[in-house]
Amino acid sequence: MFDLPSAELHLHIEGTLEPELIFDLAARNGVDLPYAGLQDLKDRYEFTDLQSFLDLYYSNMQVLRTEADFADMTRAYLRRAAAAGVRHAEIMMDPQAHLVRGVALETCVNGVASALADSEAEFGISTGLIAAFLRDRPAEEALEVLEALLAMDAPIIGIGLDSAEVGHPPSGFTAVYERARQAGLRRIAHAGEEGPPEYVREALDLLGVERIDHGIRCLEDDALVRRLVVEQVPLTVCPLSNVRLRAVDTLKDHPLPAMLERGLNVCVNSDDPAYFGGYVDDNFRQLEQTFGFSADQLATLAANSIRSSFIDGGRRDALLAEVAEWRSAQR
Repeated sequence: MFDLPSAELHLHIEGTLEPELIFDLAARNGVDLPYAGLQDLKDRYEFTDLQSFLDLYYSNMQVLRTEADFADMTRAYLRRAAAAGVRHAEIMMDPQAHLVRGVALETCVNGVASALADSEAEFGISTGLIAAFLRDRPAEEALEVLEALLAMDAPIIGIGLDSAEVGHPPSGFTAVYERARQAGLRRIAHAGEEGPPEYVREALDLLGVERIDHGIRCLEDDALVRRLVVEQVPLTVCPLSNVRLRAVDTLKDHPLPAMLERGLNVCVNSDDPAYFGGYVDDNFRQLEQTFGFSADQLATLAANSIRSSFIDGGRRDALLAEVAEWRSAQR
């Protein structure tokens, strides 16, 4: 058990589907998987880029059919996250990925939401649900799905933008984000992982996002870095994910230490932990081992995550106090 309290702000719930649960749900739902067995599936978790991961990611979603499936997946994540020290999680789900394969919007939303409703009582984790839209599908479709979510009064706190980044700039989704703003929803977007620094600028200026998911390529643009530092825009960095998707060659090549040095508001997250070799605690441990991060540096990353979250002031203050207590205990 890892006892550094933190918030997880960059987590795709579909990316928490562990191989064992994939096979369990396939058996439950009578789904024929294209794998010779559990080890065959695990052997496929070597990716050359984002798209090679997405192909497997979307393929494995076929086992999610019922509200119970979505709830079981979500509870499995919450259980593991609690052991990783997570006290608050803002969880993304991809409604379009389920709609296109014939799963009703109510099924996926209600399944995940039913597990989140009890998460604080059951696991000690407060939560928020974010509907993330697929940037490699039409923006008009995303707007339709957003309207459907609003019409059903879905328990979402905000929207995000994910999937294949290169060639799909944020600028295509201005109408979606304006509608979300009108509806009082929080707004985040993936930018600057494989895409250029300009995508980060577009997400801020055209979509009005409050948080950037990834953002590691911002270091290529000094003017952008200066702006991000001045505005303290949160960057939800996912180190093990970046290595597994070849955005960086090895963890020792990761720009996180340089981002901290420049004064950027970065925090550590797991992204799609079942696919990328680690939950939040695994990311923290490997950063500690690779870069020799001190307890103070780890606590700073954890505090950044809490301050960058969308939780209310009372909960935020309580969690920051937990981090301060942890920091003191390490001295």
